[in-house]
Amino acid sequence: MRSPRILSTVKLAALLLCFNGLAAYAQQPPPRPISIYVNPAQGLIFGAFFQGVSGGTVIVYPDGSRAVTGTIMQANLGFPFSPAIFEVEANPGTLVSILNGPDVLLSGSNGGNIQLHIGTASTGSPFIVTTTPPGRTQVRIGGTLTIGSPLANPEGSYSGSFSVTFIQE
Repeated sequence: MRSPRILSTVKLAALLLCFNGLAAYAQQPPPRPISIYVNPAQGLIFGAFFQGVSGGTVIVYPDGSRAVTGTIMQANLGFPFSPAIFEVEANPGTLVSILNGPDVLLSGSNGGNIQLHIGTASTGSPFIVTTTPPGRTQVRIGGTLTIGSPLANPEGSYSGSFSVTFIQE
């Protein structure tokens, strides 16, 4: 008859052989910081439009479409319009929130200022990254220009900068 001590040792050895090929981890590796890339050829661009007597708004949506309100009329004079495009590189499963900066005033080449309000992102916020690096998640962000009368906002080119913050959670 075998002793209980030898039987327990044999059972333990058999269990160790069964689990020999499996790896166990106490926690996942630390998250990799996200990287944001700006597509310089694809800034937030509102294109050409004609201003009426009382003004209105020009809206560029994340999907690349454009709309106007008030007495503004769209003009297709060969000037492009587009949302801003950012690319996010992160590990799959990373939760990212987007924080738009404050409204900004764009300065006109002939005087005047136009207010820019940053719109929503194509991904929504927050969103979960599903691509594996070096793949990137494309985020398109639109905006709204608020335009006054021709006296307040004379025709010309308006430019400025805005901020968008991507937060890894």
